[in-house]
Amino acid sequence: MSAANLLESRQRELWRRLEGVNDPELDEPVTDMGFIERAEIAADGRVEVGFRLPTYWCSPNFAFLMLDDVRTALDALSWSPEYGLTLHDHMFAEEVNKGILEGKSFAEIFGSLAEKTDLEDLREKFRLKAFKRRQEAIILDLRSSGMADSEIAGMTLSVFDTLGFGSEDVLKRRLRYRHALFLRWPALHPRDPVILSYDGGRVTTETLPVHLADLRSVRINMEFNGALCRGLKHTRYKEVEIVDGEPTLVDFILNRVPAPAVRADTP
Repeated sequence: MSAANLLESRQRELWRRLEGVNDPELDEPVTDMGFIERAEIAADGRVEVGFRLPTYWCSPNFAFLMLDDVRTALDALSWSPEYGLTLHDHMFAEEVNKGILEGKSFAEIFGSLAEKTDLEDLREKFRLKAFKRRQEAIILDLRSSGMADSEIAGMTLSVFDTLGFGSEDVLKRRLRYRHALFLRWPALHPRDPVILSYDGGRVTTETLPVHLADLRSVRINMEFNGALCRGLKHTRYKEVEIVDGEPTLVDFILNRVPAPAVRADTP
C-alpha cells in the first residue's frame, strides 16, 4: 500500500472511531455535533485531535465523559499511534490540557472539578435516555413498515436480527438500538424479547401506547437540547449555514456572513 493510500485508510478509520463517540446528553455523534475541531494524522502516524464544546461554561462532567470516550476511541486505532488531545475554548481547558500533557487520567484531571458528582451514575442516566430514544425510533420504524403492535411487542432478538427491510438510516438505527440492548443486557438470548422497559419489564400490546408516550417525551427533551446546543455553537463560532450554496437569512441577521474579499486590483 502506498503512503498516500495508507494515510487515507487511517484517516477513514480515525473518523469512524470518532463517529462512535456520542454526546452523552443528546445521544448524537460528536462528529455530527461539530465538536471535533480537527482530526489530523501526521506523516509518522501521530494523531492530533482538537475538541470544543458549544459554550465556555459547558459542564465539566459532560466534557469529562466525551473526552474520556474520545481517548478510548484513539486507543482503539489499529496502528496504536501516539496522539494529542486538546480541549479548546472551555473554562477548564487549561487544567484539562495541562493534565493530559502530564499523563494524568481524566478521572484525576476532573476529580477536583466534579468531586460532588458520581460520574458512573451520570453515565447510567444517559444510557437510560439513549436507550429510550433509540427504542422509540425502532418502534416507529416497525410501525411504518406495516407491522402490528402485537408483532412489535412480541418480537424476539432472533426475529429482530433477520429483519431485512429498511433504508440505510433505518438499518443504522437498528444497529444502534441493538448496541444499546447488549450494553444493558450483555447475555441477551435470541429468544428474548427486544422491546423491553429499561428495568427489564415486558411491553405488551396493551401497554405499548403508554410506553411510547414516555419514550416520546424523552426524545422531545433530547431534541430540544440538541437544537439549543447547535444554536449556541453556531452563534458562538459564527458558523455560516449554507442552503443551496447561499447563506440563510438567519446568518445575515446574526452577522455570521463574512465580508466579501477585496481584490487587489479593486480601485
